[in-house]
Amino acid sequence: MNILDENIPENQRQLLRGWRIRVRHIGQDIGRQGMSDEEIIPLLHRLSSTTFFTRDRGFYDRSLCHNNYCLVYLAVEQYEVASFVRRFLRHPAFRTRATRMAKSVRVSRMELHVWERYAETERKLRWID
Repeated sequence: MNILDENIPENQRQLLRGWRIRVRHIGQDIGRQGMSDEEIIPLLHRLSSTTFFTRDRGFYDRSLCHNNYCLVYLAVEQYEVASFVRRFLRHPAFRTRATRMAKSVRVSRMELHVWERYAETERKLRWID
């Protein structure tokens, strides 16, 4: 399941759906509007194999890695969110749910930074286009 934080604009959600990428939006489809960051993590613990996309830098944190979900911090402009979500989901390192779990990822135009659960160091990956 792909979940968008409520800080991601509705027009980006509609673009993703137009590309047939199934997403749920915090405050509309799941959870409640105005959920704090501290409430989102327990929500993700209750769900199965979830990828959570946000523009909130606080979610890019090694200590938040968990086997049940993937956290993706989108360090891009708000009008670029949908294209980078699609690009991320197509990247060979993240193409399947199984390869995404237990990671916290920072997505930027230049590269991807990845923390994995129990990893000692952050990995950097290049975009493959």
